[in-house]
Amino acid sequence: MSELGCPGIVSSMPKRKYLLLVCSLKSLILLVVLSPELLLLGTSLQLQDNVYEGLLVAIHPRVSEDQNLIPKIMGMITEASSYLFNATKRRVYFGNVKILIPDTWKSHNYTQVKWESYEKANIIIADWYKKHRDDPYTLQYRGCGEEGQYIHFTPNFLLNDNLNAIYGSRGRVFVHEWAHLRWGVFDEYNNEKPFYMAGHNQVKVTRCSSDLTGIFVCEKNTCTQENCVIHNLFKEGCIFIHNNTQNATASIMYMQSLSSVVEFCNASTHNQEAPNLQNQMCSLRSTWDVIMDSVDFRKTLPLDAAILPRPPNFSLLQTGDRVICLVLDVSGRMAEADRLLRLHQAAEFYLLQVVETHSYVGIVSFSNKASVRAPPHQIRNHKDRSWLSSALPTTVIPDAGANICLGLQMGIQVVESLNGNAYGSVIILATSGGDENISNCMSTVINSGSTIHTIALGPFVNENLEELPTQTGGLKFFASDRASSNGLIDAFSRISSGNGDSFCQPVQLDSSGEIVGVHQLFSRTVTLDGGLGKETLFLVTWQSSGPPAIVLQDPSGKKYFTKDFNTHPELKSSSLRIPEKAKNGYWTYQLNNTHGSPQALRVTVSSWASDDAVQPVTVTAHVNKDGSHFPNPVIIYADVKRGFYPVLQANVTAIIEPEMGEPIRLELFDDGAGADIIKNDGIYSRYFFSFTVNGRYSLKIHVHQENHNSKLPNSNPGSHAMYVPGYIVNGNIQMNAPKKSTGDGDIQIQKWGFNRTTSGGSFSVLDVPTSPHLDIFPPCRIINLEAIRKEEEIILSWTAPGDDFDQGQASSYEIRMSKSLQKIRDDFGNASLVNISSLIPQRAGSRETFVFTPALLTKEQQKLHGETEDNRVYFAIRALDEASRQGQVSNIVQAVLFVPQNTASVTVRESLILKVVLTAVGLITAICLMIFVAHCTFSRKKKSRKKNNRTKLL
Repeated sequence: MSELGCPGIVSSMPKRKYLLLVCSLKSLILLVVLSPELLLLGTSLQLQDNVYEGLLVAIHPRVSEDQNLIPKIMGMITEASSYLFNATKRRVYFGNVKILIPDTWKSHNYTQVKWESYEKANIIIADWYKKHRDDPYTLQYRGCGEEGQYIHFTPNFLLNDNLNAIYGSRGRVFVHEWAHLRWGVFDEYNNEKPFYMAGHNQVKVTRCSSDLTGIFVCEKNTCTQENCVIHNLFKEGCIFIHNNTQNATASIMYMQSLSSVVEFCNASTHNQEAPNLQNQMCSLRSTWDVIMDSVDFRKTLPLDAAILPRPPNFSLLQTGDRVICLVLDVSGRMAEADRLLRLHQAAEFYLLQVVETHSYVGIVSFSNKASVRAPPHQIRNHKDRSWLSSALPTTVIPDAGANICLGLQMGIQVVESLNGNAYGSVIILATSGGDENISNCMSTVINSGSTIHTIALGPFVNENLEELPTQTGGLKFFASDRASSNGLIDAFSRISSGNGDSFCQPVQLDSSGEIVGVHQLFSRTVTLDGGLGKETLFLVTWQSSGPPAIVLQDPSGKKYFTKDFNTHPELKSSSLRIPEKAKNGYWTYQLNNTHGSPQALRVTVSSWASDDAVQPVTVTAHVNKDGSHFPNPVIIYADVKRGFYPVLQANVTAIIEPEMGEPIRLELFDDGAGADIIKNDGIYSRYFFSFTVNGRYSLKIHVHQENHNSKLPNSNPGSHAMYVPGYIVNGNIQMNAPKKSTGDGDIQIQKWGFNRTTSGGSFSVLDVPTSPHLDIFPPCRIINLEAIRKEEEIILSWTAPGDDFDQGQASSYEIRMSKSLQKIRDDFGNASLVNISSLIPQRAGSRETFVFTPALLTKEQQKLHGETEDNRVYFAIRALDEASRQGQVSNIVQAVLFVPQNTASVTVRESLILKVVLTAVGLITAICLMIFVAHCTFSRKKKSRKKNNRTKLL
């Protein structure tokens, strides 16, 4: 491989369940005996005695070296620690903080990393690729009270002090984002709905708390709130500017930039009416209520008043040489289902295509003994890769068991032989063994400082195996024995350097397999999208003797045949590396099974970035929890991005493969419904509950998008600090620079479209019934209910849930309304029921609409509990399935109703207009009356003169 220009870097089910239970107990005991320091290694951030220890901040390798950045990070977290301590009423602050320096920066005797990497960081420092954008934000795509993924700051945000006027001080911004990340609360402002209508046609600001003061500004001029609304529609260009000096102390999740704001909104200050994400996602609960219900605070008491938090302690780390050891099982079980052969194929693919140039790689094989097949060898060119591939094991040790501890200890010795320790190294353990004694070496392996990735082959691997990646921050995979499965190659393809640089990591375009009949074809088309094309590899593997007849056609029509592939009959693999840069466009391959019986054929396609001007689309996938018990579902996530920009309108399919049985396909969506809480954030998700057996399940994601053009999103959806438009300072309006529109007008050209395939690791499920079970899954909660008043109608809309969570079709809906927000929230079942007998639910994912008529509203208003002069009505909905199982109550929305004219209250502006009209009418009437009187008077006088004249003539 050429230099890539990147920096170095049991048989019965009851018995099975019994064994899983025993292993779980063993794991629990293991966690108890491990020291806190040891636990901290793999799980990173921990709250210990009121102190957050192990916070990891990582700088992206493509951030230009600037030594001023490090003290800015330290200053931000130091300020945040004190602010957080007071905001949480003396409960928590930051202790040990690690800052990971990329290896693209010069070395300054930084501490060597252990398991730390950019992809494991809690805080990342990175630029928006080729875009000037500085919104601090948190990647948060799980439900209320659930942790986020990471906080993102740009270097410019940390270095440019002018941004303090826009976002507030960096420490305060950090705490705002920390609440998103750690406690799963949401923003209390809403850029899309900055105002909402309250009772008596009042305009209110979407905020928390309502005690914050300020003025309405219309096109940079002061105006009253009445000028911001015309016929209940908000006027474009109208904003609310806060006073720089306030008395209100809440809320950090609204506007932490105000100096008076030092608290989170609690039950007494929380604004339940505001149409923001916090109310929508957390069922009107205040941020402080959610925080206090977190794991962090359930057992954490405030510190005594005399105790002051110590300043954070910072350590600077830098990655060194990337050292990897493959620890491969050659025990007797590896002869089953061609496991060793398929392992060899996958490991060779890893060595030839995946592992980065300049890495050191060693190889260890083990059964009841362990041996070194290759000491650490640096990869500088394709010759080194081939040499390492030749050292891979090709035969099993018959009847030998698997001593996993022996293999791991030998692997650690191999990586230690290079630098004297295993810090920062990676061990890839692939085994089908059921070693019950793995806990004997757990402490030693975890304490080594090496990250352990595990690959379980087949259904009989000890459950304790998963403790190794859990405790060291590694990945865990499961590869089934299905002949058409490509799970082993997918697992190896997913293991990259973890430095976050998508330009320096291979992109897996396709990975598929199929049982092909005699003289039948297996054919697919793969898109090689723009920016890719370097080191493009097509790998074909087969099950029986002799390769299939291969025809591969590139976008220009050029064809490659079996003879053009590098074939290894003994390994049952053929590969073709496209010379120089492969052409972008559609590549089509056809595999003809010329063997005398049906066999499994498998194909993998991979390529590297070839153009620094085009950032490749990346896909990462995982589930919300590593282990589940039936009937609890798991949620599958696939994050599809180009850099930090979400890729929208992609077709995303999850393939879930159990230990035994056929794979299950499940389409994922980014529609802001069901499991997907944020629409158009590039996170595609879905509930999965179709468990067939107990044990491990592997996850694989296919992403496909056709040729299309689309605009880049103007802002990153989800959670981020408010861009403050300005302040009122000493009575004067001081506006900040308008926020730059990022993406507006920029066309995301996706010529040809793209394909991506990635592994999402594995997860385990217990307590799955062996016999068919009743319908026990309810419809999922509706989270995007909306209410719009249009002329004389109220329109309710939402996304349809399913019969089972977000799948199938619900049986019916239940819509209720109340003039009391508290009543519909706390006693939904007794709120006024809306007649929706004509509304038949559609299939999950469909857009539902229900329209209220004015007549219905007027009649129902009189029946509502707690009737007041307020003209607002609150609505909520839930779905029911055929078994009458009820979904959770949706988010609550409000609608402002038309009020009868004889009791209507009008705005000041409308009152003034009415007065002017009445005055004008009065004046016109008076003038007309005067003219009429004058005319009558004049006519009488004229008649009188004529009469007198006639008298004189007589």
